[in-house]
Amino acid sequence: MDYIQLKATITPLIIGREILVFQLAEIGFESFVETEGGLEAYIQENQFQQNALEKVALLSNPDFSISYAIEKIENQNWNKQWEESFEPINVLDNCFIRAPFHEAPKQKDVFDIVIEPKMAFGTGHHATTFLMIKRMLELKLENKNVLDMGCGTGVLAILAKMKHAGKVLAIDNDEWAYNNAVESCENNNVDIEVKLGDAQLIKNSKFDVLIANINRNILVADMQYYVDALNNNGKLLMSGFFSVDEEIITKKATELGLKFSFSDTKDEWMMLEFDK
Repeated sequence: MDYIQLKATITPLIIGREILVFQLAEIGFESFVETEGGLEAYIQENQFQQNALEKVALLSNPDFSISYAIEKIENQNWNKQWEESFEPINVLDNCFIRAPFHEAPKQKDVFDIVIEPKMAFGTGHHATTFLMIKRMLELKLENKNVLDMGCGTGVLAILAKMKHAGKVLAIDNDEWAYNNAVESCENNNVDIEVKLGDAQLIKNSKFDVLIANINRNILVADMQYYVDALNNNGKLLMSGFFSVDEEIITKKATELGLKFSFSDTKDEWMMLEFDK
């Protein structure tokens, strides 16, 4: 699947970048890279709507000077970009995420996850992936059945399996992400089932821990599926949304009978945890 890249230069930079990320996420952009003068944002080509972009309020705000360009990013170009810029990630000195061409961590008894830096979301660079990994490191997952919904590279599913989870299922509706997750599982020698599809696939399934790092709209739309698939006393971890969306996510979870148990934030992004 091809992606659309938006490259923007922004003045004033810091506040403008934060607002633009928020507003682009609202119309489906799912990955962001900060640049010296602005940002790069990415959205699946079949999700991109020019008219929606033109309605982004910040782009016409007279208090900001913003110029941007749109480009279609094809598979091989995107891979090359990530391979040139991908840097290892260190989460709490306990989990390291790296590409095959990076050296393995020298520390012993740490989680060493190898990810091919392709288009699939979930290399650990994004704040939401970082937040999910950080929380997972704190949870006891041994012998738990775990679902990674919207798995991207599969990094969260891989971490769960490395923490001795029982059955682990990873699902993504993007064929590119699905293929990347399959490759990632093979590279890390973990036994994880990877499926191409959406929340419909988890009907009649049960999990002790369900991880969903997607976006606010999908989380709200599919949360009933998540709750139905959770065992009693199970945990639902969700991220992929901004702190300002906390009330919307919490309201939906509460309506479905879940109880809030934990939250964390990083760079205006948030993760929430609920118990069934």
